[in-house]
Amino acid sequence: MTPLEKIQSMKMPFADLKGVTFVEATMDRVVARMLVRSDLCTVRNTIHGGAVMAFADSVGAAATVVNLPADADGTTTLESKTNFISGAKEGTTVIATATPVHRGRRTQVWQTRLETEEGKLVAVVTQTQLVL
Repeated sequence: MTPLEKIQSMKMPFADLKGVTFVEATMDRVVARMLVRSDLCTVRNTIHGGAVMAFADSVGAAATVVNLPADADGTTTLESKTNFISGAKEGTTVIATATPVHRGRRTQVWQTRLETEEGKLVAVVTQTQLVL
């Protein structure tokens, strides 16, 4: 099973609720897309910060899963830090790309860049995942 097939076969109900679609996955990079819908927005039809953070968390967690040691039972987020750079309007597709900062036995750290399809940077998220 490829890393992308592994992610696509996982049950991720909250990612599904947000409309997250995983489009690329290797051990070193996971990419997903999410359409900014009205129910993911705040005032002025702009993506809500919580939607940005939740999207990045799903992608970073998926990246951790494809890098888990064979004896691991799963992963959970220990810490997440978001730098908001700009907004994304309703109707925009946001692309999240997670790359590793650290992959250890007990923790992994992933940086996820969220950009519009036009390449406008929306946020940079760094999260630490605990290996269970």
